[in-house]
Amino acid sequence: MTVGGLVSRYQSPGRGLLARIENAIANCETLRTVRRATLSRLPFPVLASDVRSVLYANWLIPVEAVAGWVPEGVELETFDDKVVLTVLSYRHGSFGPAFLGPLRRMFPSPRQSNWRLYVRRVHGRTPERATVLFLGNVFDSALYALGVRLVSDVMLSHRAGRFDLEDTEERIRLSITGPGSAPELSLAAVRTANGRLPAAFEAAFGGWGRAMGALTLQDTAIAPLVGGEGLASADIDLPIALESIVPLTLTHFEPGAALTAFGATEPPFCFLVPEVPFRVLGERIIRRSSAAPAARPDRTG
Repeated sequence: MTVGGLVSRYQSPGRGLLARIENAIANCETLRTVRRATLSRLPFPVLASDVRSVLYANWLIPVEAVAGWVPEGVELETFDDKVVLTVLSYRHGSFGPAFLGPLRRMFPSPRQSNWRLYVRRVHGRTPERATVLFLGNVFDSALYALGVRLVSDVMLSHRAGRFDLEDTEERIRLSITGPGSAPELSLAAVRTANGRLPAAFEAAFGGWGRAMGALTLQDTAIAPLVGGEGLASADIDLPIALESIVPLTLTHFEPGAALTAFGATEPPFCFLVPEVPFRVLGERIIRRSSAAPAARPDRTG
């Protein structure tokens, strides 16, 4: 799939032999098949990170703009024929296996950006856990971009040519640039005292608290299963305290090709979560015949 700069196939931002090797590893169907056959028989190693500077950029865009990205059996949350697109960017803190405890500090702290939509139903049923659909994921690290590609079906990771995430008292700034398959984006914002929703988000959610809950409290991510039929699903633990959210006022915004193709060219609605512990609890594959659990709890109040 390709939409204006956002693609599922990996392309290194580098050049030459090493870049060709990187592309071959990331896109190798044989490695993916072998990994599914072997790791599916082993316990999933819970991954942990002390995440900080979590920047949310949100747009309401026409549902038709993302129709080609929605897998069969998935229905999105809609608001008057629009859907919310969120680009969620942050800095990890020692992202690695949780069982290592204090030794996890040996692991690097890459920057990551998740491009996602919000799911209403999967195979006709409301998910038990609040769920997002991943369109793509970006890292600033070749190690993590390739590693995640090799071990995860949910994370269609890419490596940015340059990925800056600056968080100071004066401002927060995000810049993701190419070349390569990573989507591009540039924005900057300053902290503000009072949280106020743009009119379109106020109409969609009916208040700041409900909007914050709906946009941040997700427990599951899904993505189309590359090279096969069905969906990949990952359960996460991201216990964001809604009172910790910091409102932002945008001061700069430049959409890249992917955002432009999605119709997300207006300034986004942004806010910041200063820090939160993060864990990946496990992954599984959902075939078309699988039924999603019903009765999702309301966590948007």
